Amino acid sequence: MRAGQVGGAHHEHGGDRGSLAATPVTPTAYDRLRPPSPRVDVSALVRTRARHPEAIAEAAARRVRRPLLDGPGRLMIVAADHPARGMLTVGGRGLAMAGRADLLERLCVALSRPGVDGVLATADILDDLLLLGVLDGKVVIGSMNRGGLAGSAFELDDRFTGHRPRDIERLGFDAGKLLLRIDYDDPGSLRTLESAARVIDDMAERQLPVFVEPFLCRRRDDGTLRNDLSAEAVTKSIAIAGGLGGSSAYTWLKVPVTENPDDMARVMETSTLPAVLLGGDVGEDQEGAYEKWRGALQLPTVQGLVVGRSLLYPADGDVALAVDTAVGLL
Repeated sequence: MRAGQVGGAHHEHGGDRGSLAATPVTPTAYDRLRPPSPRVDVSALVRTRARHPEAIAEAAARRVRRPLLDGPGRLMIVAADHPARGMLTVGGRGLAMAGRADLLERLCVALSRPGVDGVLATADILDDLLLLGVLDGKVVIGSMNRGGLAGSAFELDDRFTGHRPRDIERLGFDAGKLLLRIDYDDPGSLRTLESAARVIDDMAERQLPVFVEPFLCRRRDDGTLRNDLSAEAVTKSIAIAGGLGGSSAYTWLKVPVTENPDDMARVMETSTLPAVLLGGDVGEDQEGAYEKWRGALQLPTVQGLVVGRSLLYPADGDVALAVDTAVGLL
């Protein structure tokens, strides 16, 4: 058997599963947002999924694992779980994340860069990355609750429709992540709080880390949700998230930088749980985002970054440069 190569990593395949190898291309002038990377062979992925679905579990069993914290003990995780909640917009570009081959190519570039520890994504994306053979030696985090679809009336009743704790254990993944948005005026938040607590319990029983991403939020007059990034709101959200479940031994926090970055030192004194910073959609102000992260990364509880859209879809289209710059902040 020969090995296909995508983004610098190898994947073994055989029989009629087809080659998942990709061929390098150079972006054209009109396609400046596509990274200079190997092209993903979608036909080969589909052929393997259709004829040999067991290949995904086989790839997961072969995957070379590593500790959650390795080397200098700082995490750089690339996030790509947005599409499963219907969040496809990046920086005003409506369906930027809808092209799956394009997204996979960007992820392959990001995962190939020095200092990138791993990826956070839903099952469909992680299954593709397993088949492409790019997850060896990487931290793999399964996204757990994607039921609160963006813009829906039930957005805060955020059901656990993604990875279950037993899925993460079965596939040999390294951690899970859940989103915890709380609106004091929405009963759906209570159901999400309760189900989040039980998932934290299930993960702790399996000795698997779970990253909790808490927000206090409120609905605007047009019905859309707005996350409150004031120091008081982020402080309360951290206090609430840290107290969920019967044990916090395996709980991590995934937190935003506050509206005023100078407030972060005081806010992060709310908990002793290890934390990572989230990125969000930073739009055109990439440099401003880097500066906010740089300051917060100096705080004792902050252990790294989990960033998605702003690194995978930078305004200048250079995924490698965006990722390398973020890694340099660590």
